[in-house]
Amino acid sequence: MHEVLRREGIRCSNKRVARLMREQGLRARVSRMYRNSSGVHKFFLKTGNLRLEEPLPTRTDQIWVGDLTYLRLGKRWRYLATVMDLFSRRIIGWTLARNRTTEVTLRALKRAIALRNPKPGLLFHSDRGIEYSAYSYQDFLKAEGIAPSMNRPRHCQDNAHMESFFHSLKAELTHQRSFASDAELNASVAGYINRFYNEKRIHSSLGYHSPVEFECMANA
Repeated sequence: MHEVLRREGIRCSNKRVARLMREQGLRARVSRMYRNSSGVHKFFLKTGNLRLEEPLPTRTDQIWVGDLTYLRLGKRWRYLATVMDLFSRRIIGWTLARNRTTEVTLRALKRAIALRNPKPGLLFHSDRGIEYSAYSYQDFLKAEGIAPSMNRPRHCQDNAHMESFFHSLKAELTHQRSFASDAELNASVAGYINRFYNEKRIHSSLGYHSPVEFECMANA
């Protein structure tokens, strides 16, 4: 529970979460609800962090990274899945949905592919969430000739570039701001990503250029 709250941007200690759960009579479910699955263990053994073995990209469409985060809409949550080109930090695919499913992350990836039409051999890195480790997602990567890569266990910093993007988006767009409808939230996210972050927001790691500017310079 503490980890979920932390991912949603709510700052509190483990002890406070435990105390509040005790006061409300809330208990964690038994951890061994299911039998151990050797298939899952084998899957993660063969799907390691290939990014650690790769040098930094020297052009677009060599390494993409993806992740999913929560955005508040009133008292509800919406789920934003994004795909970033690691070379330029450009968000090349994204989708916003009411439910957290594999289809959400897969739709963001398909939009990135439609935009870039990458050649086989592309590396796609993500965390170990079920939205990315699902067979349907992994089968799609294989069919497209894309090599899967995932965070090491308990190493969230392995996907630091996506975590940094989500931090910027929430700090600059959604923090202390409320949205009246899905349409308003979607339009705000679209404006932030397409017109501000990709085209105008400068990055020190890109020589103080925006992602679109950096790609144009690289392709000149």
